[in-house]
Amino acid sequence: ASYSSQSIDSCALCPQLVRVWRFGAHFNLITDSRFVWLFEGEIEDRRMSVQRVLVYGGKGALGSTIVRYFKQKDWWVANIDMSANEEADHNILVASAESWLEQHEEVMNKVEEGLGGEKVDTILCVAGGWAGGNAASKPFIKNCDLMWKQSVWTSTIAASLAAKHLKEGGLLQLTGAVPSLSGTAGMMGYGMAKAAVHQLVKSLAAEGSGLPANAGVAAILPVTLDTPMNRKFMSSADFTTWTPLEYVAEMLHKWSMKDERPSSGSLVKLITKNSITEQVLAD
Repeated sequence: ASYSSQSIDSCALCPQLVRVWRFGAHFNLITDSRFVWLFEGEIEDRRMSVQRVLVYGGKGALGSTIVRYFKQKDWWVANIDMSANEEADHNILVASAESWLEQHEEVMNKVEEGLGGEKVDTILCVAGGWAGGNAASKPFIKNCDLMWKQSVWTSTIAASLAAKHLKEGGLLQLTGAVPSLSGTAGMMGYGMAKAAVHQLVKSLAAEGSGLPANAGVAAILPVTLDTPMNRKFMSSADFTTWTPLEYVAEMLHKWSMKDERPSSGSLVKLITKNSITEQVLAD
């Protein structure tokens, strides 16, 4: 039988896709590991049905777990971080910057290039960090600056990405913290930054926020996540009160599928006791 070849945008369908060969009424997708047969016209349907997620902070402990979980569910996953995640379909590497505006511009440009005009179903922002200190601490302002960069810069840039690239009805998730619902005398910079994220979530859920129609926004508020770094530095703690990373990844996937997704603007506390985690809405 006669045939002809035709190229296809690999990032929109399958990252390993090489070429499409047409044989009569069928298509054979040639990949590096398998053959997939499609009926004529189904390529565009597959292109439209691929579910996409941006994971801001996808190289950290929680972010890596999320990337892996969504990949297992056959999502196209992009990682936005300072380091690449080999499990992601696409990596958007961000350089350290002193200017909020410069970092915003860099991320926006690289994401637009990576998506190639496609919209995403979900944007998950799990970037962040921790630093302690009160007003009398020598590194007080330094730590406040760091916390603002790690939590507020990333959250606002994620919101900007959502305004431009999120599908209608999609999900934007940001990361707050339970301690920031009240005073945090021993970690003022951290508490201040996370409280700002809480306010941002409320504003994004309000009418006229700039998010796509029917999009949902919510923040997860962990107490302590069960990460290797936390276990290393708090080895004598009660791990049964720490929230497993796999639980968070599964929960965010459900929210992305509109399964048990909280109402827009929710601040969802993750409370773990005796190794059982509950989702509790903050007042």
